[in-house]
This record gives sequence, structure tokens and C-alpha cells, in this order.
Amino acid sequence: MKKIILSLSILSLLWSCKPTATIATKTEVNEIGVTINLNNVKDDKVMVTITAPAITTDEIVYHIPKIIPGTYSEDDYGKFIDDFKAVDANGTALEVTKADTNSWSIKNAKKLQKITYWVNDTYDVESGGGFGSGIFSPAGTNILEGKNFMLNNHGFVGFFDNKKDLTYNVTILHPDTLFGATSLIDSDNSNLSDTFIVSRYNDLVDNPIMYSAPDYTTFNVDGMDILLSVYSPTGKHTAKALTADLEKCMRAQKKFLGPINTNKRYTVLLYLSDIKAKDAKGFGALEHNSSTSVVFPEMMQSSMLGKQIIDVVSHEFFHIVTPLGVHSNEIHYFDFNSPKMSKHLWMYEGVTEYFANLFQVNQGLIDEEAFYKRMVGKIKNASRMNDKMSFTTMSENVLVAPYKDQYLNVYEKGALIGMCIDIIIREKSNGQKGILDLMQKLTTEFGPKKPFNDNELFDKITQLTYPEVGDFLTTYVSGTTPIPYDVYFAKVGIAKSKISKAVNPFLFKKSAGISGNPTTKEILVKNNADLNPFLTSIGLKGDDVITAVNGTDYNLDNLSEMMVAAQNWRNGDAVTFKIRREGKEQVLSGKVSLSYEESEGYHIVDTTKATIKDAWLKG
Repeated sequence: MKKIILSLSILSLLWSCKPTATIATKTEVNEIGVTINLNNVKDDKVMVTITAPAITTDEIVYHIPKIIPGTYSEDDYGKFIDDFKAVDANGTALEVTKADTNSWSIKNAKKLQKITYWVNDTYDVESGGGFGSGIFSPAGTNILEGKNFMLNNHGFVGFFDNKKDLTYNVTILHPDTLFGATSLIDSDNSNLSDTFIVSRYNDLVDNPIMYSAPDYTTFNVDGMDILLSVYSPTGKHTAKALTADLEKCMRAQKKFLGPINTNKRYTVLLYLSDIKAKDAKGFGALEHNSSTSVVFPEMMQSSMLGKQIIDVVSHEFFHIVTPLGVHSNEIHYFDFNSPKMSKHLWMYEGVTEYFANLFQVNQGLIDEEAFYKRMVGKIKNASRMNDKMSFTTMSENVLVAPYKDQYLNVYEKGALIGMCIDIIIREKSNGQKGILDLMQKLTTEFGPKKPFNDNELFDKITQLTYPEVGDFLTTYVSGTTPIPYDVYFAKVGIAKSKISKAVNPFLFKKSAGISGNPTTKEILVKNNADLNPFLTSIGLKGDDVITAVNGTDYNLDNLSEMMVAAQNWRNGDAVTFKIRREGKEQVLSGKVSLSYEESEGYHIVDTTKATIKDAWLKG
């Protein structure tokens, strides 16, 4: 999972189509039938019908999840269920008692034929009120009649006690105008329904489905079919426009991972919300074995959305390594209502986040300086958390205070733990191996169907690597000693140093020289702007309106793109501004003359370690 917090200031800059199906009758004794009717929406709810398997007990409990894998929070999806009913083969009601928020106990269960209930969605209440939902949007649900249905299946379908491993036969009735995007295989040929058969409940939860008007692209990367489906309420963003960024990202990730991944299909479900309405508010993504559900605000500019896709989707895709590929018993036999948490969030989220950054420098998507800057940013963020709290203790108790307040550190210190282990392995192997090699060995040793014991992982990692890795894990991960990051940077010749760095031509002394008119969307030069010498030299003045730069028209809608373009200017480059001054159009021309400022960052200072450093970053 990757949660993204987007400030208003940033935002301001910024396979299946099918003819009719009927509801299933009594299923085979070894399967559970499910029908979700998206054609009949009442009070913003849809009906779910569950056809029961053979039941041999007098009473049985049906559960909706309290928590799901990857979210690390108790969300109580049962509170979105209304009018729960159970009937026998004659349609006679059976006695039902609500055992708790997420569970219903059914009497005379041997006679049970069907369960029906209505499902509310979560997106409508994320702004507060209603149920007071705090559910992370990529794990939430949406019911927008005729337009969009986000089916994170744990919000619609539950399980019977001791029957999670039965086959689920799921039929979804939907308008013929909507396309159901998912990595599941549709086994019927109707334009009005889709049928999906999964081997167990966990597999159903693992495969979200998004129904919306068809807006999708497909491409293949080294034998893996990838589907990108986009829901954009106003049509501002399209799958076609965003595919280039996703494909670039996925090709680089597949190359980075090499033989560690054998997925044959992968689906990215991108839901873009209207933040001014009662809509999704929790931005980020949630991982699955063969898909990722992503939620971002529609108001984001295309260039920024493309960058977020690279950062966020890459994080989720790397989850195929861990915990989806390598995980403990707590993950493999996940208890949706009384979960026991694993000690190893440093690996599940931390190493995943580290890979999401490392692959970008490894594959040339960012330079070394940008990578160091990201890692230093994580050091600063981690320093604001409890740096003396045992990471394994925090992970094992992440659902309760005070540990749950430290959860976000899995993306900060967790990634840094991965970095330090990577550096240790590189140093001890003279650059020949790294943490990716370790994860490949763990995948071979365990893999998706063979979980490890939580208490045995450190010993196994030490066995597969070096004693120094085991010492690091004991001291800094299960222990309470803060990590001395400079010691590990030094092993690859990196240290703090000051360098002279060019300042963005539109910035000077860390203050912007431009602002905007939110009504006209014009880009204005501030009346009292402390313009840098370059902008002054070409004749730009306070109160000027910038309408175009180097032949490209700009306004507040694409201001961020202008700033990014200027970041790539070099001394001596020709530049032309179109402006409006006192109501008259003018053209200002000149050559770029950049301003510089000293900044402190991490850079290579010991060239004798360059070989190991290059192996670390370039592989």
C-alpha cells in the first residue's frame, strides 16, 4: 500500500464485455455462488445475493472483513451492509442474529439456501459524516449508478466460517455501457453480465474490478499483458494519454526484476475523484498479486499525474516480490476479522518502497543526485518518528497505540533499512550481489504458496547472506538503536558535501517571482517580485502577464509544466517570452543565464569506492 498526501498548493500547480444472465440457484456443494446486481441501484446501494454451499451445522456465521491485507487498519466493512436476510429453499426466512459489526449468525443453517443484503459504498462518506468512514480509498468502494462501480470485493462479499477455501462463482450483472476491468478471467460471453470463478475467498479479495465506460489501453511487456483502465469524471484524463508513463515504468521494473517475476497479466485501475464532491479523498494505491487499484484527484495536471503513476504504481507492482511473493504465516493465512500481524513490515513495505526508488536510478529514470535526495528526505522524515522503537515490535503491534501512530515510518525508515542491507551485501560481495539477489533467494526458498515462520526469517536471511546482515537486523531492526546512516553511505563512498546548484529561473532566493489570477488563470509576475538577474536581463517586469514561453502557451492549468521545462534550461540557451504589459502584447528574447546557490547533499567523495557504488545503483 502507498498512501499519498497531496497539499492544495501542489494541486494548484499541478478484460471483459458481455447478453443476459440470471441469478444463480443452488450451487454445487463445493462452491459459493455470488451475484452482484449493478443494474438495480437503490438509495446508492446495490444488492448482493449469496447462494450457500452445503452446510452440516445447525448454526453458521457469515462474515464481512474487519481488515484486509495491505491496509494495516481495522475498517469494519460490515458497517456498510444493510437489510441482511437468510432464506431456505422455499424462501422462508431463517433466524439471523447480528453477532458484531461484521458478522451475522444464521440459525437452522442446514436449510440455508440464500443470503441477500444491500451494500453502501465508502467513497460518499470519506469527507466525514455518515458512517464516518476512514477507509483508505484504494481499498474502498464506489457506487455511482450507470457511471462507475469500484468493486473492491471485500466490501461486497464475505465468507462463512471454515469455508474460505471453497470455490467462489461470482456473477456480476451490469449495464452494457460499462466495461469491467480486472485481471480475473470472464467465463461467459454476455454483454450484460460477467462471471468469474476463483479458487478461494482470498483470491476474490485479491482481484478488484472497476466498471466504467470503456477507457482502457493494453500493452505487453516481456510476456506480461498489462491493462490500464481509467475513470475520469469529466474526461480530463484518458488511458491513452497516461499509457506512455505507465509503460515506461513497467518496462523498467520488469528489466530491473529480471527472473524474479513471472506474472502473465497485470491490471491498473485508476479512479480519479472529484475532490469538491462527496468522493474519494484517500489518495494512493493498494497492491494485489496481479493488479493495483489507484485513486488520485482528477484536478491534477497530466505531467504531475504521470509522475505520481511512476512512483505509486511502481511501489505497488514491487509488492509482487513481498509480501505477495515472500511472506509469513500471518499473511498467508490472513484472518480478516481477528488478524495477527507479522513482524516484518520493514520488508513488506520498506524493501518494496526502496525498490520503487532504486529501480528508477538503476534504469535511468532519475539521476544519482535525485536518488540521494530521496533517501536523505526519508532520513529526515524518519527522524520525526520514534527512532528508538523496535521496528519488529511496531510491526507486530501496528493495529494498536502507540505503534499504529508509527506506521508511516515503514515508507521512511523501512526503505532505509532496505538500503543499508543492500549496501552491506554489496560491500561484502565486492559489488556482485545486493538485496535483490536476497529477495530472489527468498522467493526460491519460499514463494507465494510456502510462508515462513516470523521468528525464523532473520536466521534465514543471515544464512543466505552474511553475518553482518544478521547483526544489522538484530541491532537496528529488532533492536532499539538508531541507524548511523553516514556509516553505511561511507561504505559506497558517499558523504555530505556542498555543491553549487542552478536555481530554477522562475525562482530566486527561494521565493517565487510569479503568481496567478485564479479567475482568469493568467500567470502574473509579482509587482514586488525579487526577480533574478536573468529574468531582469530579458526585460521582464512586475505586473507582466506571461502568455507563452518558447512557443508554448501557458496559464495556471499547466504552470507546473512551465516550471519543469525551465528546470532543463542551460546557460546560453535561446529563450523567448510572450507577455502582455498594460494590455499590449510584447515579445521578450534573450539567452539563459542561470543563478546558482550552494546546497548540502550527499555525493561521492571517495572514488576508491566508485566500483561498489556503481554496482549498488546500476546493478
